[in-house]
Amino acid sequence: MKLGAHVSAAGGISRAIDRAQEMGAETMQIFVSPPQGWAFKPVAEADAVAFRQKAKTAGIAPTFFHSIYLVNLGSPSPDNLAKSIQALVNYMGVAHQIGAAGVIFHSGSHKGVGFEAILPQVATAMQQVLKSSPSNVWLIIENCAGMGNQIGASFAEIGRIMKAVGSPRVKVCLDTEHTFAAGYNLADKEGIKSAMEEFDREIGLSNLVAVHANDAKVPFASGVDRHDNIGDGYIGLKGFEIIMGHSAFVDVPFLLEVPGPDGKGPDKENLDRLKAIRARLGIYP
Repeated sequence: MKLGAHVSAAGGISRAIDRAQEMGAETMQIFVSPPQGWAFKPVAEADAVAFRQKAKTAGIAPTFFHSIYLVNLGSPSPDNLAKSIQALVNYMGVAHQIGAAGVIFHSGSHKGVGFEAILPQVATAMQQVLKSSPSNVWLIIENCAGMGNQIGASFAEIGRIMKAVGSPRVKVCLDTEHTFAAGYNLADKEGIKSAMEEFDREIGLSNLVAVHANDAKVPFASGVDRHDNIGDGYIGLKGFEIIMGHSAFVDVPFLLEVPGPDGKGPDKENLDRLKAIRARLGIYP
């Protein structure tokens, strides 16, 4: 169980390695472009080489990309759908270039038409992304909290998407806050047992390749996406002991996306909290 965080790549993609090392991360997630816009600048090969070399020296792996937030494969706008597909293709290409495992993305919103109506569009879009991307990079669906007609709040919906796409390159990232908010009580021993049995039945535990480790600012089953620092929210330290102690997660990298004590994002303090839990459980990276 490697522990890491989302880190900034500002100033050059290889700078992310330095920031990850400073907080003691063993694995990491980054953006390769501003997450709130469509603009994309290709990564120079020299920068990609520098990243690969520094990551190898630091022993930080795997690396994941998180796609921009504008991606919505359920968009009713042909223009926005095309931009979403291209944004994912761009990220998949850079993931291959630097040796990242894959691209984690939010499926988006069906805008009220319903999951069944939008499923063919989502599946076709993902197939287009995969067809236009290097074959050694994963396209990773992140489960959502269920806000605003989101696609993929339930494990059943994610499983349906994966079946419709029909590619072994489609994997899943489980966000602890989103899962908790969507009505799966990971902070409870019986709740997590039931949740992960459902995950295995609908998705397959072999397809779980990353965890976004986030506490919840909102109560259980609220359907709201609000991250909190580890131990400060409704999941709590005990809840993370239950999560990290479950057999489904023993070999899965955990990535912090918490606000941090100063609102600047994941930090060493939050990472150390996860490491302390891991040590108490007798789990090793």
